Amino acid sequence: MKLYPAIDLKNGKCVRLMQGRFDKMTEYGDDPVAMARKWASLGAEAIHVVDLDGARTGIPGNRDVIKAMASAVRIPVQTGGGIRTPADVEELLSAGLARVILGTSAVKNRGMVRTLLEEYGSRILIGIDAKDGFVAVEGWESGSGLEAVVFAREMASLGVKTIIYTDIATDGMLAGPNLSAMKEMIEQSGLEVIASGGVGSLADLLALEEIGASGAITGKALYTGALDLAEALAVLKKGSTC
Repeated sequence: MKLYPAIDLKNGKCVRLMQGRFDKMTEYGDDPVAMARKWASLGAEAIHVVDLDGARTGIPGNRDVIKAMASAVRIPVQTGGGIRTPADVEELLSAGLARVILGTSAVKNRGMVRTLLEEYGSRILIGIDAKDGFVAVEGWESGSGLEAVVFAREMASLGVKTIIYTDIATDGMLAGPNLSAMKEMIEQSGLEVIASGGVGSLADLLALEEIGASGAITGKALYTGALDLAEALAVLKKGSTC
């Protein structure tokens, strides 16, 4: 299972939200490029970056710094948040981002998803952020009325191979991921599922690996020291060779 350190950006700074709430935000640094280099130096195989300003408003707010992050490290950087058009996707991929994540735009424009998959294939991921089993959009502030598992199956039918599944209620809480929801998604979607939300310990990562998650995203646990990146990577690597 691949581990993705998360760097969430708001106004050019590294932040973390609690349960997706912008009024419960903690800053962890004002140099995202240095943060990306830090995680890469500790052995990260990939980095997950979210433009929170873009996700909330649909207008990119941190694109230049995201491009600089991708240029600063020699590992893949994937990004989501505010990616609404094919031009957005082309801009980011041509600037060196390894993969882009479609969230709100995937809910609102299935045809665009199909077209982008035909052109870019596995470089297109779908982010499914769920609250009580239903997909949330626009920075988690609006509901869609779509059941998460049903939407995931629809994405699979379009050719999507990998999704990032976030349980909003657990995000930033360090109280453990929603394993039952993750397991249901893994088993019923037929997709590779990168789990996001709630990881607070090495035990949480091992539990996600056990239920079949292809990857896990962790942010707050790394920033607070609850999880040591180098140790976690070593344990996961050892498990994959057993």
